[in-house]
Amino acid sequence: MPDTTTETPAARKRLVSGPGLLLVWLYGVMVVGAVSRSAYQISTEFDRAPLPYALSGVAALAYAFITYSLVRGGERARKAALVCCAAELAGVLAVGTWTLVRPEAFPDATVWSDFGMGYLFIPVILPVTGMLWLRRRR
Repeated sequence: MPDTTTETPAARKRLVSGPGLLLVWLYGVMVVGAVSRSAYQISTEFDRAPLPYALSGVAALAYAFITYSLVRGGERARKAALVCCAAELAGVLAVGTWTLVRPEAFPDATVWSDFGMGYLFIPVILPVTGMLWLRRRR
């Protein structure tokens, strides 16, 4: 396992080469969308639906961390991003199922509601794609 402290910057950046660059771009777009949505909802309407708005904030943090890890590069960042992608997928599947089974628990949508339908299902596709890419870049 390579030590990221001795790798050259060019070697560490290999996670964002080729299709990885598209992955970073998509995660960056999701960061902007999730942060914008959650910041607005939390600051103006939090008392109306605290759980969905807090979950949108969690989604924003997950997207930001994965984006940072992909850009950072290196083996430790790859592993951290892989774990976070798995956690993100678990969150999307849990919240997506929860919103279908108990829609009354979510008076307003989150980024992960209905498996990310409001975001063209990108929230459920992106972590799977990310995990496949990160496993391939090992």
